[in-house]
Amino acid sequence: MFSKKIKGNDAWIDIWIDVWKMRPLYLMLIPGLLWYIIYKYVPMIGLVIAFKDYDIVGGIASSPWADPWYKYFMQFFNSPYFSQILTNTLLISFYKIIFGIAPPIILAILIHECRSPVMKKWVQTLSYMPHFLSWVIIYGIVLAFFSETSGVVNRFIVDNGGKAIPFLTSTEWFRIVLVGSDIWQNLGWAAIIYLAAMSGIDPSIYEACRVDGGGRFRMIWHITLPGIRSVIVLMLILKIGYILDAGFEQIYIMYNIQVYEVADIIDTWVYRTGLQQMNFSLASSVGLFKSMIGLVLVLVSNSIAKKWGESIW
Repeated sequence: MFSKKIKGNDAWIDIWIDVWKMRPLYLMLIPGLLWYIIYKYVPMIGLVIAFKDYDIVGGIASSPWADPWYKYFMQFFNSPYFSQILTNTLLISFYKIIFGIAPPIILAILIHECRSPVMKKWVQTLSYMPHFLSWVIIYGIVLAFFSETSGVVNRFIVDNGGKAIPFLTSTEWFRIVLVGSDIWQNLGWAAIIYLAAMSGIDPSIYEACRVDGGGRFRMIWHITLPGIRSVIVLMLILKIGYILDAGFEQIYIMYNIQVYEVADIIDTWVYRTGLQQMNFSLASSVGLFKSMIGLVLVLVSNSIAKKWGESIW
């Protein structure tokens, strides 16, 4: 028993020796850890608001507990708009995942296969610039192209004898505009991740394939795509975890009362009924509900991916 204790102490000594040897790296890690603790973990104390009749004057400590404790969860579930906003949230998120997973991969492959360094830099720079634009600016661009009265697309249609299409006020077209603008904004930024993964593939594998007579398409199919498969699975699992976050900023700026039926999501409903009406307990309970669903989806999707040999942990 005493020898086991000594071995345990030796293990801790070895760990601290390794930490001391790599102290510059751990010091560089401290700012990131502090950021996560301050902005991610400390605010979790506010989750208790979901179980209280929160009074903004009295604060969290002085606010009475809700009776029953699931009062605000049931208020959300029993809302007449619950099924509609949940369906809209899932559909919009599902469309963004399904139609948004392939374009960055294709762009990354095209950039990776490009032989001109200048062209590579230009395409990569221009493709990820929209990521740094706010949704207000992007909505202005979308309006310039798809406005029913003055949009470039509709003017082209009308000039060629067609009828203007209400892209931004039609329940048939609005989700397409949402998904398309989201893909456009994040296309280049997401491609950077796949390009980084491609740069880690051993060039000798491509040389061996070329010697065996393999062309560019065969290299892409048998080397590049398998080489970034783990990154593709990682990005897919992370997106599934945020499936109930359909993009509040984008939808809040772009939607209008004519498309509430297909565009009103959980976050916009919570903003109107929870924050604007100062019902913070309801807003907090919905946020907790979304987080729990996201956690379950990440765990399930990771366990499924693990059966295929690819997982986060």
